[in-house]
Amino acid sequence: MSRKILPRVIAGAAVLALAAACGGGGGGEEEAAASSFSLQGCEPEEFITPHSNELCGGQILKFLFTGLVDFDKDSKPVNAMAESIESPDQKVWTIKIKSGWKFHNGDAVTAQSFADAWNYTAYGPNAMNNSYFMEKIEGYADLNPESGKPKTDKMSGLEVVDDTTLKVTLDAPFSQFPLVIGYSAFSPMPKVAFEDMKKFEEAPIGNGPYRMNGKWQHDREIKIKRYADYQGSEKGKVENIDYKIYSNLETAYNDLLAGNLDQSPIPPTRLSGAKAELGDQYFQAPTSQFSRLDFPMYDKRFQNKDLRHALSMAINRQEIIDKIFAGAHTPAKSLITPVVGGQRPDACKEYCDYNPTEAKKLYQKSGGLKGTLTLWYNSDGGHEEWMQAVANQLRANLGIKDIKLKQLQQAEYLPAQRAKKMDGPFRNSWVMDYPSMQNYLEPLYATGGSANRTFYSNKQVDKYIDQGNQKDTIEAGYPDYYKAEDQVLEDMPVIPLWFHNTQQARSDHIKNVRVDPFSVVVLTDIEIAD
Repeated sequence: MSRKILPRVIAGAAVLALAAACGGGGGGEEEAAASSFSLQGCEPEEFITPHSNELCGGQILKFLFTGLVDFDKDSKPVNAMAESIESPDQKVWTIKIKSGWKFHNGDAVTAQSFADAWNYTAYGPNAMNNSYFMEKIEGYADLNPESGKPKTDKMSGLEVVDDTTLKVTLDAPFSQFPLVIGYSAFSPMPKVAFEDMKKFEEAPIGNGPYRMNGKWQHDREIKIKRYADYQGSEKGKVENIDYKIYSNLETAYNDLLAGNLDQSPIPPTRLSGAKAELGDQYFQAPTSQFSRLDFPMYDKRFQNKDLRHALSMAINRQEIIDKIFAGAHTPAKSLITPVVGGQRPDACKEYCDYNPTEAKKLYQKSGGLKGTLTLWYNSDGGHEEWMQAVANQLRANLGIKDIKLKQLQQAEYLPAQRAKKMDGPFRNSWVMDYPSMQNYLEPLYATGGSANRTFYSNKQVDKYIDQGNQKDTIEAGYPDYYKAEDQVLEDMPVIPLWFHNTQQARSDHIKNVRVDPFSVVVLTDIEIAD
């Protein structure tokens, strides 16, 4: 395999050290001849579809499993394993499933495969991160009660009519259900998964265009292989893919420049020179990713709304985007990204405007901040430079002298948030599970939302979201979602920062590299160029 080594001087010893840091090199000539490429990865927190809700695992699970619905290049829903999805009242849904599909172990994929997976996800004792996706299905509360033991392990709202028909009854009308079931938590699972889920997680057996090639090598790599008998339309073109796990994005990018990696995001610190350095091996794409700073609303120091507004108005988002991200992102003045229908570009109004004078007044009115201001971020995403820039702006504009940065690896970062261990604003981002305003509101800001890391709660917000969910069509729910968004922005449990375009690099060994709005590298599109 010949890869173009881009014009950057890296000492041989440094190259060897970097390769060792990621747990393996780029493979030999013999391996390359078998049609293969490698891409930057990160250590998954979880690696099964009921549990994984972050990109480190999702990047690969997306291609190990195929669900009922997928989304095209414009984020429009298209049937995948579903033959049809119909409802007379938006509450009772009949899903016809395509026949003839097989899991990678040869077992048939049937309606029961979906029902079993959804029940497992919903069952409280299993403690799956994605269980809340099932909460609108009738009988969910019997499997996942707020207190006490479950009454059953099967939702009454799931009925397997026959091998190719699944009937789903919801607690209330929900027009967006056909979008929701496009999320990976609704993927089917084979019977063998339920015999030993921990064992299954080490080498998941799916029904997607790629299959596992050996076990998950923790903190090192995940290898996958094209599934020759895949029944879907989006088949893999490359035989072997190596998802190389890095704890540092700079290391991954240096490996790409050295010819040891085929695809990687570009670290923020390298964006300014990336186009000149990479030439046509640089590309950019819009995504649904929304970055923000979350407040620990359980910390008394951050419960003053004027303080939260002051911190937001003291941040010059455009300056950070221009200086650190080479102008690639867009300042966020909404909680909803532009790729979602119905988004209002200026919902945040003055609270997201850079206004250091007004910010200083609000900060003084709030009584200021007592003690150290700690800003948290995950270490494996290239965030240090822009987080330092935020700290410098807060020092200059609000006079906060005692600011420090703290970092954790992603696998530790999310559990720390869930355990209420954050003692200052913490960096977070959201990539849509499905293209809906509801998906940017309910998980993040509804009381008890699965991704509500701030532990924010407002009954009025809950009411507006619920009203929007029950409208007859997606568009009819917009006014209620707008009310919910307005209230959240007034309360400001999070500081909106920017909407992302992704900047990526590839080697000249591969072509047709695309990142979708979910921030997933579309592995089935990639071809070998040489």
